[in-house]
Amino acid sequence: MSNHQSQGPGNGPPSAGMSMQHQSGGQAPSSQGQNLSQQNLNQIVIEYLVKKGYNRTEQTLRAESAHVDKDGRPLQDRPDEHGYGKYAKAYTLIRDWAEGNLDVYKFECRRLLWPMFVYSYLELIIHDGSSEGEKFFTAFSSSFEKVHGDELRTLETIKLQQHVFDNSLTKLYRNNKYRIPLNTHVYFGLTTFLEQKDTPVDGGRTILYLLQSYCELRETQRGPLDQFSFDAIVNKTRAQNVDDLDLQEGIEGAFTGVSNKDIMDNTTPLKLGLMAMEHDLASDVRAELEDEDIKNPPHSGKSTLVEEFDHTIKREDSTDAPSRSEIPLPPSRARDVMMEVQKIKEYRDRFKIEGRTGGVGPGISVCMWTFHNSMDSITCIEFSDDTNLVACGTEESYIRVWHAHGEVLHSSLAGEPSTSRRLIGHSGPVYNVSFSPSIESPEDAGSPTPSTAPQLLLSASADKTVRLWSLTSWTCLVVFKGHEGPVWNVRWGPHGHYFATCGWDKTLRVWAQDHISYLRLMVGHDTSVNQIAWHPNGAYVFSASDQADKTVRMWSFVTGDCVRVFSGHTDMISALECSPSGKILASADNTGCIILWDLAKGTMIKRCRGHGKGGVHSLTFSVESTVLVSGGSDGTVRVWDVKLPTDPHPTGDGDTLPTNAANDAARITNGTASGTQPNANAATAAGSKKKGKDTTITPDQISAFPTKKSPVYKVKFTRMNLVMAGGLNLG
Repeated sequence: MSNHQSQGPGNGPPSAGMSMQHQSGGQAPSSQGQNLSQQNLNQIVIEYLVKKGYNRTEQTLRAESAHVDKDGRPLQDRPDEHGYGKYAKAYTLIRDWAEGNLDVYKFECRRLLWPMFVYSYLELIIHDGSSEGEKFFTAFSSSFEKVHGDELRTLETIKLQQHVFDNSLTKLYRNNKYRIPLNTHVYFGLTTFLEQKDTPVDGGRTILYLLQSYCELRETQRGPLDQFSFDAIVNKTRAQNVDDLDLQEGIEGAFTGVSNKDIMDNTTPLKLGLMAMEHDLASDVRAELEDEDIKNPPHSGKSTLVEEFDHTIKREDSTDAPSRSEIPLPPSRARDVMMEVQKIKEYRDRFKIEGRTGGVGPGISVCMWTFHNSMDSITCIEFSDDTNLVACGTEESYIRVWHAHGEVLHSSLAGEPSTSRRLIGHSGPVYNVSFSPSIESPEDAGSPTPSTAPQLLLSASADKTVRLWSLTSWTCLVVFKGHEGPVWNVRWGPHGHYFATCGWDKTLRVWAQDHISYLRLMVGHDTSVNQIAWHPNGAYVFSASDQADKTVRMWSFVTGDCVRVFSGHTDMISALECSPSGKILASADNTGCIILWDLAKGTMIKRCRGHGKGGVHSLTFSVESTVLVSGGSDGTVRVWDVKLPTDPHPTGDGDTLPTNAANDAARITNGTASGTQPNANAATAAGSKKKGKDTTITPDQISAFPTKKSPVYKVKFTRMNLVMAGGLNLG
């Protein structure tokens, strides 16, 4: 067969397989009697096929000839043929594709880089030796130093093939598929790109080999920030089962995020300014304020609403503020205009707290709500921003909502009017609830005026889910799944629409109310994450971990990166809050210690001590960010000066605490509100009992309000600078 290429037309054209066998047969005599090179022989055969009109066979031979070396052996991506150039070209290809993608998809695309780096390095060590592997490691490892520094130190010690087979880390990577969840848009973009680059020259074939051999791509429905209605999401989830496994990344037991060692210099530039108001919204708000100034002129010596608004706009027009394009928000509505108008009114008419003067604290008023007959089953308490609603989560897996003034809570669905509502749906204890942003409605609000009351409630539970509830129909709208264990906390963002959750699985996740799956996954804490807070501009989220970790992290919502790590607590962090100014973060732990942090510098400002054992459950700042209020297990509400004291001498064991408490202002018994609501005197009461060595009070404490026997679960400054507090009666 190999010696007879020229056959008659009746015998058909020679096949490509026959010509390839002839190529591998060795030498062919030339017209000069000399040996031909493989390329010359191929050219002679191709010319013959063209002359005879065997076009299809000619095309096949040309395609096969393009994939042979100088000796005629086929070039294939076999595991035994590797080299630095091949893998460097492939890794550069996938890196450039990831970095050149749209910003909204970059955080997804970058998930490919680490596994591609690891498996390329291991393949080089196994098949090409340490020198080729070291060249690859030196060229590309620096970009992972910040996140995977510990693993790089281990990989750097892998020099021989036997090391790859013996090392526990490399065995983990080689014996398990590395899961890479990608949203639909990124998944199809990647597959299309690699199909186009599926040649040895481009490097796409090498990436495909690594993905097929060592990775498991999982297509998910999360990621893109386009808008969908609630109905569309609900209908979609009814037709599809969302598999929690699809949202897992990496290999179980292998590190995929960041550690507490990744950021200790805290030098990343931050944008701490307030986000500027949308132009059209600002114009509508200004027009409404002008009409209000004409109807109700301000008293002598008080600024107009338009003047207050212009001052607010000037504060928001900052060079260090995030842009609205970085954090997409839904278009403004009439309700948003009314809320902004009300914010300006309350900001102007609020009780101003300018800070401590002459050692005497401002007269803070505290309205305390005590819950009776709870059988110790209440796990959390939350007040709405308009001060009208209060909600509690319970160990029995339901949520109870009351109207703070005893009014009836109406439902858009048929049903009996009631002064309280039960929200039933969770299958485990409810650990936290959060009302959507709202504000007190204007006094002259009529039927055409849009409601500024809270419309939605979020709840986090031990059943691994977060639920979104309607406060008009009192029904569950959406169940958000993704956490791999109990969800400890949930918090709405400052502008609504986005919310954050944290849980037992050591992660912080950011969601949008119109997406069924999360948009950001922040991984870095070593242990369970139990506290979260938002920066007032919505560009950053804070998280705190529990007993073993004891750190606070600051994350960029835009990029998903960790930009600050705050370390200093000695016990589990139990409360977290950012100041309205956006410059200070307050965190508290189970020892009763409160720490104030400077966000820009990433350093500690001071520690505040005064609470007894049991920890601090809640923190809240005044509108001016000059005063901090805390509530704790010791049954006290305490007021702190945010600024450093003028006489910062420590107080000793002789410090005293008041016992004649400001009586609980209102009590909720069996679902009904009763009692009066007097303002509590801000001065520290006299005739106190010594706590001895159990309590040390720092001089920046302005005042303390002890209850009778009620641990304080929640404290909240209203926009008028009134403090609302909630606790349980354990007597």
